[in-house]
Amino acid sequence: MKPDDHREKDAGSRCVISMDSNSTSIYDPRNPGHVKTFTFDLAYWSHNGQVRFFSKKVFCDLGQGVLQSAWQGYNATLLAYGQTGSGKSYSMIGYGANRGLVPSVCEELCKAIQSQEKNKQYQVRLAQIVIYFQDLSRLKPGGLKIREDQQQGFYVDGLKLVPCDNYAQIERLMDQGNKMRTTATTTMNASSSRSHMVITIQFKQVIFLDEAITKQSVINLVDLAGSERQKSSGSEKDRLKEGTRVNLSLTTLGNVISALAEVATGKKVLHIPYRDSVLTKLLQSALGGNSRTIMIAALSPADICYEETLSTLRYAERCTSIIYSSLMASVLLLSFLRLRTGNLSLQSFQLGFVCSSGILLPQQPGCQQVSGVGDYSQHRFSSASS
Repeated sequence: MKPDDHREKDAGSRCVISMDSNSTSIYDPRNPGHVKTFTFDLAYWSHNGQVRFFSKKVFCDLGQGVLQSAWQGYNATLLAYGQTGSGKSYSMIGYGANRGLVPSVCEELCKAIQSQEKNKQYQVRLAQIVIYFQDLSRLKPGGLKIREDQQQGFYVDGLKLVPCDNYAQIERLMDQGNKMRTTATTTMNASSSRSHMVITIQFKQVIFLDEAITKQSVINLVDLAGSERQKSSGSEKDRLKEGTRVNLSLTTLGNVISALAEVATGKKVLHIPYRDSVLTKLLQSALGGNSRTIMIAALSPADICYEETLSTLRYAERCTSIIYSSLMASVLLLSFLRLRTGNLSLQSFQLGFVCSSGILLPQQPGCQQVSGVGDYSQHRFSSASS
């Protein structure tokens, strides 16, 4: 939960949020006796202005978990949701000396790679996607298209994954991506993001033992544009159109989350609307497939933001009931002779181990390539309020 900004201070607003351990409570400023309490995995109180401590604490609790999943071979996704001006971009990207989760995760990954043993090889590739007006055309002249593959699912055709050898390269690419984002001044936020940004890190490990074992994971770091009410934001003309599109895509994301929550409770759901927006297409594997996913709910504590904050808390609460099954993506390079002497046919091995997120290595002479699942994990959609 962020400190009050200038607009909230000038309005003489009062704090309507309280936190106790992992619970977050909000009271109605028009009826103080009416209190709603929500329970999440974590809750962060930063209203006292201790933002530097807050940033380090969030990284230790959440960022390290994302990295641990990636090292184990699991896909991982971290996204920040909340109204405009609530601190999403601050939590994800940071500001000035206070770095957010995205740069901290990337730098820590690069540091960990440099300290690894010599019998291992690593590859880090990065891509950034900016979704503005449900469009990806700003990424490349002529535009990019989202296509669907039976095995891969939805993907961006022509999106370039840039190999990165160190954090300095990643930092330059992220700076370029941030400059591509559209921002505008509204009543609620002097630099309101009008587009969603998805940073994708493809991380591959090759470990040389008796045979070469490859683990591949995908990390998605998502800074969503903020939801807003036109009455509060004062948006007009182009800003109003942008806000409408943002709200529409966030509503679709909410519909997907609601449908997945119903599935988790055992209800029969005929349709999950992934196809209704560019954002939900890109996040399909993160939301309902093979990924360990964390959502940060960014909150404004001011009484003038009560309705938006309550909506964010309800949004996040729905996520907590979603249960996922994730697979560890691994690839084994085994000699054909060894397969034969072990009385194990390649066909039966592939049928026994199916991995939806593994990407196979280039074929090696004298070797057969097998995609396998090294581990299976069922987990709940994690949520944190801040």
